[in-house]
Amino acid sequence: MAGKKVAAGIDIGGTNSVFGLVDREGNILAGGSVKTAHYPDAEEFTKVVYNEVIKALDSLGGKAELAGFGIGAPMGNINRGTIEYPAGLPWKGITPLADFFRKYTSLPIIVTNDANAAAVGEMIYGAAKGMKDFVVLTLGTGLGSGFVVNGRLVYGNDGFAGELGHTTIKPGYSDRECGCGKKGCTETYVSATGLKRTLLKVMANTLQPSRLRRYSFEELDAKIIYEAALEGDPLALKAFEYTGMMLGIKLADVVAHTSPEAIFLFGGLANAKEFIFEPARKYMEENLLSIYRGKVKLLPSGLEEKNAAVLGASSLVWSELENK
Repeated sequence: MAGKKVAAGIDIGGTNSVFGLVDREGNILAGGSVKTAHYPDAEEFTKVVYNEVIKALDSLGGKAELAGFGIGAPMGNINRGTIEYPAGLPWKGITPLADFFRKYTSLPIIVTNDANAAAVGEMIYGAAKGMKDFVVLTLGTGLGSGFVVNGRLVYGNDGFAGELGHTTIKPGYSDRECGCGKKGCTETYVSATGLKRTLLKVMANTLQPSRLRRYSFEELDAKIIYEAALEGDPLALKAFEYTGMMLGIKLADVVAHTSPEAIFLFGGLANAKEFIFEPARKYMEENLLSIYRGKVKLLPSGLEEKNAAVLGASSLVWSELENK
């Protein structure tokens, strides 16, 4: 007798790639992770991930049958099954990821932007259940975004709609360089990396004491800065206030574009809770057109951080099978 159908949901990140075998009800039955940065060759990475998924499937002892692969990745293109010029991955140019997976399987393979995958997960399993208009921002190493309008993800003409992280928030040729090649991108301010860069600037502009001064840039991360903020460290608090301000200003633009019911913050930086939510909410409201004020909810993800993108990616498989 055939086992229960499961979809492989794969979330490709700049440091780690996480996968899970998910049933139709959203239960993750098995999973694991692969260090993306260890594989500068995307074909080798694909082979390793595929084998790890099969190992996880085998660990279920024949009680599950694989239905397909849903993959969320930076600059993932659902139209072509590719990852194209990603800023945060070790692979440059255009990576035909779906084609690489097809060397090992004839099952459906769907590739999309990682934030789009997270938005699907939020809509099906999380706090956006029942909403038709909302936005999900993934605040990790970079800034991703998924826009849902009238109950459907917005992909645009070429599959790349909604790249909020690479819209310009601070123009100028002397501003922060982004991994995409531009300068002044929102991602360079509103992300875990952006928070670190802001903190270093804050430290350079003041002689105030701070325990954060003992860390190098490589040692610092958003968690360390958050822990310092909890202790009332003035430089950590200034860095969060500035990061939240930049986020709030950008969110006011987002509201003007799609008038969402809610905006969800997801990922490592969102775990800073009030230190990011309070300034973001304040500056969003201050910069909104009056007709939007007090209408848009700014909320944390309704899913566990480690599961949202995996669940969203896996749901792409069910959508593909059920819409045939």
